[in-house]
Amino acid sequence: MRVSTAFNRLLQIPGATVTDVVIGDGQIEVHLRPRARLLHCPCGKHLRAVYDRRRRRWRHLDLAHARLWLVYDIRRINCPDCGVITEELPWARPGARHTRDFEDVVLWLAQRTDRTSVSTLMRCAWETVTAIINRGVTELLDQRRLQTLYRIGVDEICYRHPHHYLTIVGDHDTGTVIDIETGRSEQSLTNFYAAQPESSLAQIEAVSMDVSRAYTGATTAAVPHALICYDGFHIMQWVNRALDRVYAESIRLPGYATADWKAARWALRTGENKLTDDKRALVNHIARTNRRIGRAWTLKEQVRDLYRYDHEPGTARRLLKAWITAAKRSRIPAFVALGKRFTIYFEPILAAIELGISNALIEGINAKIRLINARGYGHHSAQTLSSMIYLCLGGLQVTLPTKT
Repeated sequence: MRVSTAFNRLLQIPGATVTDVVIGDGQIEVHLRPRARLLHCPCGKHLRAVYDRRRRRWRHLDLAHARLWLVYDIRRINCPDCGVITEELPWARPGARHTRDFEDVVLWLAQRTDRTSVSTLMRCAWETVTAIINRGVTELLDQRRLQTLYRIGVDEICYRHPHHYLTIVGDHDTGTVIDIETGRSEQSLTNFYAAQPESSLAQIEAVSMDVSRAYTGATTAAVPHALICYDGFHIMQWVNRALDRVYAESIRLPGYATADWKAARWALRTGENKLTDDKRALVNHIARTNRRIGRAWTLKEQVRDLYRYDHEPGTARRLLKAWITAAKRSRIPAFVALGKRFTIYFEPILAAIELGISNALIEGINAKIRLINARGYGHHSAQTLSSMIYLCLGGLQVTLPTKT
């Protein structure tokens, strides 16, 4: 069997035939000839005339201990629409110096480990791995992900100190990252909305977020019909802090040492359904000893119940209004102020309760982003980190060349 025939069967390069093989010291060069007579322009046209030729090599997957290179005299064409441009090849992405098979293996590994390990395993430079990730994400990122938006979540994350932020937009239906913008200002989210067609914006019904004036302003201006849902976790933070202030004012409760005071504080913060028998007895004792703390704890539990249970239509609105009234009449300054705050943000809080939407999905995505950032020992540019986020959390499907 001829060597070229053997390599044709081994490599199975799409759209090309092996014409010659040169085996050197630690590397193998495989010379190719395209099967198609017509040249492919990136715009989709098929042309016959060749403008010029230039020899180029592409790194392929290693063969045993040897590096394997594909060699081909790449041609340029004079397209009537694009001008003089390099032809498009089936075995490599435009502008790449590595084959698709090589890059797909790198992308698959980068989804699962750090770039230093990938570069060591694939015997290429660390910068090469970064370039392959950027190029692969650009090709694989499906724009159709933006055409089925229904409920989205928005949050910011600090990826580099001091004060380098990214705005992350996630899809509640698919659980994936659909867009990344630099910064955490109103303009950052406005840029995302401005890039979407009117048909996609019209489909958005709900947007979950933290209590952010910037994101609220951008959402109200771009999608005024969408319901803004303030994350229940942050709302409960307000309530727990108000309870802490009430408890701190009663720090000199008789018979309480420092350790007992901390234990009582955490017992008060714990949800009623999660209290052990000992903590429940402690909470009851505190409520009997200090009616002010008992009243504050009851108000806290009433807010938790708003998020815990499914309500009939209209019931959540009535209960939330009743809670605001009770908080304002409690004569507890921290909860009176909190009742006024709830009045200001009444509709976004109510929307989150009625729809059962929180920012838990985006917070989970942020936790994974921190892991990606730590795995890469930090990222000095937003573009590099954004590509890694899209690759790992954007729902991109990378197929290994060994799988068909």
